[in-house]
Amino acid sequence: MGVPTTRTEDDSRQDTTEAPAEPAAARTATAADDQAAVDARRPEPRWTLARFRSPRHPRLWFEIVLIAVSYWTYSLIRNAVPEQRADALRNADWIWRAEHTLGIAVEQSINHAVGGVTWLIVSMNYYYATLHFVVTIGVLVWLYRAHPGRYAATRLVLFATTGIALLGYYLFPLAPPRLMDGGHFIDTVQVHQTWGSMASGNLAQMSNQYAAMPSMHIGWSVWCGITIAMLARPMWGKVLGVLYPLATLTVIVSTANHFWLDAVGGLLCLAFGFGLSWAWYSGLPYHLPRVVEGPARGTPKKEVLDYSAS
Repeated sequence: MGVPTTRTEDDSRQDTTEAPAEPAAARTATAADDQAAVDARRPEPRWTLARFRSPRHPRLWFEIVLIAVSYWTYSLIRNAVPEQRADALRNADWIWRAEHTLGIAVEQSINHAVGGVTWLIVSMNYYYATLHFVVTIGVLVWLYRAHPGRYAATRLVLFATTGIALLGYYLFPLAPPRLMDGGHFIDTVQVHQTWGSMASGNLAQMSNQYAAMPSMHIGWSVWCGITIAMLARPMWGKVLGVLYPLATLTVIVSTANHFWLDAVGGLLCLAFGFGLSWAWYSGLPYHLPRVVEGPARGTPKKEVLDYSAS
């Protein structure tokens, strides 16, 4: 049998000194790690400003409804603006004189030169009446499918451009050159009775004919052109992106639907749209990640970013 031992007071004091207390800094670090783990497991709030300002994958049903409602609202407001014919004609005379002063009043010469080539001017009339919508919708669909992370920011540019244009229609009614009194422009729409044009037949009664400033044909076509030139991979696609707004500018002048300065107004509206998108998303739409995806439902959200061009 062993000999029993007794612990002395000195031994107890020695054990106490051998187990020093945990430093305060270590306790703080441990508490911070625990809190970070709790925060990571906490579900992300559904409605936060940061959530709306970050790239997200668009929802198809929401985009269809949004575009349909937005265009209906735009058309309703645009056509509800009083057709102030006297003011619109007076403003057209002022624009025409201003362009003469600037030395850029060549729309009439272009209009008469192209108007003498029937097949060309009829083609331009149909271009003016259709591609304005077809190409813009096509670019939106392409963005949705190929660049979903950049879709919302690029769409905001288009919507802001269109929205600010409504102020121009209300504050500065403007007759197109073809409707000027004594302007000697050829109204190519009336001469050739272009089918589907909002300026011919019964459709002319439903559309505001004195909403030429700013030109959304230019605003939308330059938006399409920049988007295609920035994001398309093949060189021929980039070239088409550059040529499309140039062709649109030629068409709107040749058909006497707009002055040069209407195009400048469209560019100013587009600049506003890009500025608003840049401020909201903290960068140009084309510099945002191409793809933003999330994992399956029920797992914490984690963004997967792809910054490639296409």
